[in-house]
Amino acid sequence: MATARIPLLGVTMRVKNACRAGQRTLSGTAHAAKIFDPKEPPGPSMKTEVPGPRSKELLANLDAIQNTGGVYFFVDFERSQGNYIVDADGNVMLDLYTQISSIPIGYNHPRLIRAVQNPANLASFVNRPALGTYPPSDWVTRLQSALLSVAPPGLKQVQTMMCGACSVEHSQKAAFIRYMARQRGGKPPTKEEQDSALINAAPGCPPLSILSFKNAFHGRTMGALACSHTKWLHKLDFPAPDWPIAPFPMLKYPLEDFKAENKKEEESCLAQVQEIIEKYNKAGKPVAGIIVEPAQAEGGDNFATGHFFVGLQKIAKEFNSALMIDEVQTGCGATGKFWAHEHFNLPEAPDIVIFSKKMMSGGFFYKDAFRPAEPFRIFNTWVGDPTKIILLGEVVKVIKEENLLDNVQKTGEYMMKGLKQLEKTSNGFVSRVRGLGSYGSIDFPDADKRDKVIHQLKQQGVNCGACGYKGLRFRPMLTLQKHHVDILLDRLNSVVKSMMK
Repeated sequence: MATARIPLLGVTMRVKNACRAGQRTLSGTAHAAKIFDPKEPPGPSMKTEVPGPRSKELLANLDAIQNTGGVYFFVDFERSQGNYIVDADGNVMLDLYTQISSIPIGYNHPRLIRAVQNPANLASFVNRPALGTYPPSDWVTRLQSALLSVAPPGLKQVQTMMCGACSVEHSQKAAFIRYMARQRGGKPPTKEEQDSALINAAPGCPPLSILSFKNAFHGRTMGALACSHTKWLHKLDFPAPDWPIAPFPMLKYPLEDFKAENKKEEESCLAQVQEIIEKYNKAGKPVAGIIVEPAQAEGGDNFATGHFFVGLQKIAKEFNSALMIDEVQTGCGATGKFWAHEHFNLPEAPDIVIFSKKMMSGGFFYKDAFRPAEPFRIFNTWVGDPTKIILLGEVVKVIKEENLLDNVQKTGEYMMKGLKQLEKTSNGFVSRVRGLGSYGSIDFPDADKRDKVIHQLKQQGVNCGACGYKGLRFRPMLTLQKHHVDILLDRLNSVVKSMMK
């Protein structure tokens, strides 16, 4: 498989030669040679089907003690390296799904390994502190050098958390706290508010709401789940508050051919957002926040333009609602800018920006007005993990030293160009090529064909993931290079052609 000559987009290539370790660099520059991992495998290498015998054996063992319906295969993380994941059967696959978009600079990156092995960091790994009450003496320095050094422009406050869902959950609380603080005009809560809060009643527990969007996904805890609208199995049997749901723009592609139609679609969605907020506010369920992804991920990689997000911020300000940007999947450089919302040229910073996944730690940045006056309002035992901030500090250094944001832009442009060429030759089998940087998707005629493509790609050594009803999403590391894209396009081209026969 690795040495076969396969025509790709009109060019005959030897895959093995195209990705031979130590020879290939991005555009032949020293910059790319610095990014390239010399320990990375030369390319995919398949020994069994996926999942293989060992993965199936382990799956049976695990199934005896928990639900395993979401397990694809078991991983040998010790052997995984760079952009390649190795499964329990020894299959080496180019990983373009990266633990659901959460690996920033590759498996077993030497900088992260050295950080774990550094004796100066040992106490942080052995003793997990309750950061909200007993933070380590170097905590402020860690936050400044890691999180605050890459804070979204205009935001100087940060709250760490463990994962994306709890980050969303607590950011909602921040939006509610700020809304009610303004309602009280700076006065402390009344005795009636304090007492009624303890029995889940107004006025202490006011009927506030958060507006979210159709096809959005923000997590699986209860407040986050109330704003998630992708699959019924996420929400079935769980009570949910009566919170407003607005339509998110569904753009037509290629964008340059549908500018007028897409602008009309975005204007329609903005008008409906305004109408829905007015309706809920009049009904006594004020919209304290608007939560939105820069690109809807789980819901199908649905993108909107800066025009939509600028309009959304204007509406949020008009109604005193917090604009909450959920960058759990899009943050940390995935789109070619550190934060995806930087593409939109907003007049000012969002009120709240939520992060997790590639950022190693969960949490959210926020404007000063969203900082609670009392302690323990945004709180849990750990409110994060200092070891993850140690690792993030190294990730940030690597991103800056190796200019990985520029790398993502160039590699992403190369990938999108190849995908668009494949779309042109697929007679409609591949459609709606879309993305920012190397973060993007393609669609297939239906979910069944999409799932078959993903399965066949695994058999050929490329690991990808699904999104929406019929989308295949790409979530590579920031270190993805052009020769990795060549492998993807080669295998994808082969699979698509075989399914079109």
